[in-house]
Amino acid sequence: MIGLLRVAVAWMTVLAFAWFGKGWLADLSQPLVAGALFAWLLGAIVWAAFGVVYEAEAIAHRLGEPLGTLVLTLAIVIIEVALISAVMLSAKDAPTLGRDTMFAVLMIVLNGVVGLGLLVGGLRHHQQRYNLQGASAFMAVIIPLTTIALVIPNFTSSTSDGTLTTLQAVAFSVFTLALYGVFLVIQTGRHSEFFIDAEARDAEPPAGAASESGGSIAKPIGLLLANVVPIVILAKSLAVILDHGIAALGAPSALGGVLIAAIVFTPEGISALKAVARNELQRAINLCLGAATSTVGLTVPAVLAIGLLTGQTVVLGLKPTEMTLLAVTLILSAQTFSGTRTTVLEGAVHLVLFFVYLVLIFSP
Repeated sequence: MIGLLRVAVAWMTVLAFAWFGKGWLADLSQPLVAGALFAWLLGAIVWAAFGVVYEAEAIAHRLGEPLGTLVLTLAIVIIEVALISAVMLSAKDAPTLGRDTMFAVLMIVLNGVVGLGLLVGGLRHHQQRYNLQGASAFMAVIIPLTTIALVIPNFTSSTSDGTLTTLQAVAFSVFTLALYGVFLVIQTGRHSEFFIDAEARDAEPPAGAASESGGSIAKPIGLLLANVVPIVILAKSLAVILDHGIAALGAPSALGGVLIAAIVFTPEGISALKAVARNELQRAINLCLGAATSTVGLTVPAVLAIGLLTGQTVVLGLKPTEMTLLAVTLILSAQTFSGTRTTVLEGAVHLVLFFVYLVLIFSP
């Protein structure tokens, strides 16, 4: 019932903005009107995003790991790419949006959600176990993907402002998609056992588990798509208000990427924290590290393609301070997931880095 209500609200919002949105968005000079429209769109998109997470979790229970978390991650990243694309196509002057959003996702997921999750899990369960092979596979892909996308553009001699030439943009997009594709093959096929908790894999399935996993997924897939589509449609309207608000307030340009990342990944972050609280650390790792992998693997080609097709400048190279923070985050993440157990200490260190990132947004 709640799922149908959520879908109804999202589609009613779509219809309202289809009929009246052009007039509403034509004049955003009145702060109360702009704020009300932003709150309406934000509420509808976030509520629909929670619907995506709910339906994806229903699919996950039927498909099992790692396919379940992969469905959720891909659905969330598709929403993120849609929001970025909408802002770029509407603003026509957002060269750093893709970079800022990807960096925000990495900081929120790898430091914020992972840090809070490990802290809560450590306080509640002391030590938590996970499959080291899966975490190592994630980090082996995240490190080169983030380096190619966010660091190398600053050191190429063809350009001097963190951008790429056409040849580099096409080649890097192909390399990124190829590496991400290979990882998906490993995750869903050849070595899928790497992404399943070792103890759960060796345990006997409870009675009735087979029937649950074999249940129909047609309904949750239908509801998942019914929640995703309105988010994609409403993204353009939200982008107009978001761009206007940042300009009117004189806020840092990076704030747009942070807001998009927060809007999209809040439901998935809550899902990961719930998994940690249930002592399902492997599922939380699949969600968090999978989100980081998918974000870079899919966002980079999408952003570069939009830039090439529309002639917009796309800046991918991070600022020196951000590169340093990214390097420390990658080193720390590799260290955190180098054993088979986690404690409160790892969570506290990740959270400190996340708070540093928040401070640097407003005081670079």
